[in-house]
Amino acid sequence: MMRFSGASRTATALLAATLIASACSATGDADHSTDGSRPADPPAATQAGEAATKAPSAALAPFYTQKIQWTPCKDNFQCGRLAVPLDYANPGGERIQISVVRLPATGAQRVGSILLNPGGPGGSGIAYARAAKTVLSPAVLSRFDTVGFDPRGVGQSSPVRCLSGPELDKFIGLDGTPDSSAEVAALAKGAKDFAEGCEARSAKLLPHVGTADAARDMDVLRAALGDQGLTYLGKSYGTYLGAVYADLFPKKIRAMVLDGAIDPSLPPVPSVNAAQARGFEVAFRSFLADCFKESSCPFAGRNTDMAQSQLANLLKAADQHPLRNNTGDGRKIDESWTTLGIVTALYDKRSWPVLRAALGQAFRGDGTTLLKLADILVDRDQNGTYSNQTEANMAVNCVDHPYPHKISAYEEAARAAQKESPLFGSYVMWGSLPCEYWPVKPTGTDKPLKAAGAPPILVVGTQRDPATPYEWAKALATQLSSGVLLSYDGDGHTAYRTGSTCIDQAVDRYVISLTAPSNGTLCPKVT
Repeated sequence: MMRFSGASRTATALLAATLIASACSATGDADHSTDGSRPADPPAATQAGEAATKAPSAALAPFYTQKIQWTPCKDNFQCGRLAVPLDYANPGGERIQISVVRLPATGAQRVGSILLNPGGPGGSGIAYARAAKTVLSPAVLSRFDTVGFDPRGVGQSSPVRCLSGPELDKFIGLDGTPDSSAEVAALAKGAKDFAEGCEARSAKLLPHVGTADAARDMDVLRAALGDQGLTYLGKSYGTYLGAVYADLFPKKIRAMVLDGAIDPSLPPVPSVNAAQARGFEVAFRSFLADCFKESSCPFAGRNTDMAQSQLANLLKAADQHPLRNNTGDGRKIDESWTTLGIVTALYDKRSWPVLRAALGQAFRGDGTTLLKLADILVDRDQNGTYSNQTEANMAVNCVDHPYPHKISAYEEAARAAQKESPLFGSYVMWGSLPCEYWPVKPTGTDKPLKAAGAPPILVVGTQRDPATPYEWAKALATQLSSGVLLSYDGDGHTAYRTGSTCIDQAVDRYVISLTAPSNGTLCPKVT
């Protein structure tokens, strides 16, 4: 049970490829550690925006003038730590450390640094940067130092912790499509236990893991790297982080690419969750169209409606009688784990062969490969340990956005979503339920972000993106005062470096030369 703000498709595709080769899952190179505590309430966004147009205050000067001490840390990367205020409203108080990695530019014509965020919220920017040769083109790697960081509350940067590994297994396996009052009550108890676990283990951090604070940290990092203007590539949730940064620090941007955009004006329940559910339905239909061309397609007949019914029957059956689990870890592959496995492979077209095989096995009662796919999305290792991705995802979302505080609102929204998106609607909608019981009030609001005064910001949208629907990219490009929309007639989550030469060349030209494509440019489907 989780909200699909989205990890980048690059990490998902790489790990799914590992499944193809070895029939076992893997996790990213996140170099996890558990250090430190966390921040206190941020000032209002309007105050921060005003401050951002001026020089940093005297109290923030020690942070903006710091120099990162870099040390070698495997494969030509350098690792460092960035000090930031626990509470930007009290910069003289407690400090925390943000973990950073850097891969120096490979060429002589260095421009500066490019900061990366893979999404989530909760995705490790450190792990993402370590995949730099896949994430960025050789031309960009030549001219820019690649910099990844774990946002506060994530990974190595004062991580939020809520549940143990076995407790997370139980939480994620809760029936996410309750169809009786008893099942609703069980789901509510699990959501409340999750929220209480976060309060018990991370109470000091929870009010201060919001995106606005992460954006402020990013500006301190920009200064510490010696860049007058930020060059940034954000995917999925990383587009929201980038848009918030742009709204707070519009004059501090050099180039910003927001790929797989989130619409910041939408409330999560019902609007965001309903749109995501629709996106996964669209992605599944695209998968079916491709599957029907293959002799190994496991669906009876070659009819979309029949295939959707066959999958719906599989999910219902798993709800009553879990699929077989050959991993030996004892988990029951119920409807929730089955759904997660399917969703994982829908993030990237390159994972569709794995999904074909996994569904063929599932129709024969074996859910093992679907379980391994699900483990990729929730970042669970084979030994039963998790990164803090799931916990950070919930903690950031719950503080970033107002959520309903009546379970009847979730019930009503789930019913409506189920009618519109029969396979995924109810499951996605109920995924936000822990925020009903969250122990701290949200500090963020749902509103358009304009970033008035910013240079051109490139918003990239994929027309059949499952996790961040294309309509969101169009909305964000319109909201931003300098937004430029670049569209891709493609499948999967995000577009840059996933197979389209047209997209890659347009992004590279903008990042390197600051020449944006014409607003509304459409890159054709790759066949």
